[in-house]
Amino acid sequence: MDTRNISYFMAVYEQLHFTKAAESLGISQPTLSQQIRLLEAELGAPLFDRIGKKVAVTEAGRLLHHYAVKMLQAERDARSAIKELLSGQRGTVSLAVLPSDLDFQLVPLFVQFKQKFPDIGLKVISTIQVHEEVLAHKVDIGIGLQGSLDKRLVQEPLGSEPYHLFVHSDSELAGRKEISLAELEEQALVMYPKGYLGRDLIDEVCVNARVELTTVMETSSANSLLQLVSAGVGATIQPRGLLRQHPERYRITRIPITEPAPVRRLELVYHADRFIGSSQRQLTDWLIHFLKDNIVG
Repeated sequence: MDTRNISYFMAVYEQLHFTKAAESLGISQPTLSQQIRLLEAELGAPLFDRIGKKVAVTEAGRLLHHYAVKMLQAERDARSAIKELLSGQRGTVSLAVLPSDLDFQLVPLFVQFKQKFPDIGLKVISTIQVHEEVLAHKVDIGIGLQGSLDKRLVQEPLGSEPYHLFVHSDSELAGRKEISLAELEEQALVMYPKGYLGRDLIDEVCVNARVELTTVMETSSANSLLQLVSAGVGATIQPRGLLRQHPERYRITRIPITEPAPVRRLELVYHADRFIGSSQRQLTDWLIHFLKDNIVG
């Protein structure tokens, strides 16, 4: 199979519309339709059902998509490996990280990395679907919460980080050395919505400890949560190191939570079958060193 035709197939698979897919590829719609028909003839099975103006993926199409992702990534890996071998050029590394870590913890590392390796490009995306982005070959490397073992991935544990209670600096709690999980029932909290990784992790610990939290406001942004705490709207429960960078921006005090405290465990992941060039290896080593020394422990 020609990888060009596979690329055409992927465009139709993603758009479910031949005209839109053709526009995205920069070719005419009749040309695209012809190439898809040739691919279907080669495989001996229809890849799409065309019902009027609607396009639906067949079972054969879904099966081809599973392998097509790997085929196209293998071609990119081969090109990258040979280009690096022949020219010694360093390319661009793509990285997926959790939103709060990107906004509050990892930027200093990126500055250091760019100063040390100015020829390496770095593309960072913010997402809570870190493992999914890596598995879909949308990024080279990911940093997220530790997941179950997956043979498709290389998973490098980075350590753990406890959650603390963040309160306004003028709060009567600000002078406390620690606070129990049970005492959090009495606090008005601003939190991530249910379904967000950090919130689900905290809720699981509270359910096991038979503690019921009271939330007065929910938002999906860590920055918004910190602003709400700084404004005195409520307290929040966040990873210990969230305000390590620029703590002067907020009038907030951190209070350790006694056992059983919520703890997040981070890991660095990349696809086991993917070519890892010198740029990716260099960034991977830096990330592991930086995170273990500065964020988790």
